[in-house]
Amino acid sequence: QVQLVESGGGLVQDAGSLRLSCATSGPPFSTSTMGWFRQAPGKEREFVAAINWSGGSTYYANSVKGRFTISRDNAKNTVYLQMNSLQPEDTAVYYCALRLRGGVGYQPYEYNYWGQGTQVTVSS
Repeated sequence: QVQLVESGGGLVQDAGSLRLSCATSGPPFSTSTMGWFRQAPGKEREFVAAINWSGGSTYYANSVKGRFTISRDNAKNTVYLQMNSLQPEDTAVYYCALRLRGGVGYQPYEYNYWGQGTQVTVSS
């Protein structure tokens, strides 16, 4: 069974930084696309970033481009999201997700497995 566990969320001030981690268990990690999504209260879950199986291709939402960096360590079955220059509008629950198919997915339904989420709160 595939399990994803996020960590690293918390409370940070405007312009601060956080690094999220998502540790996975199960065989498909090293061949799967990994993504980060977020969901703010009263809003739909939205795409943040994704990375292909090798780490050679990355994709970002326009709202985080230049501030967030996604990376992965296949030896550790872990994907990361480095978040810099955080803004209050980045406040949300952040989820990591695993997509069994190749390529990138920008919608939640395109991912097969999800973590439980980690809260990120940016104070102004």
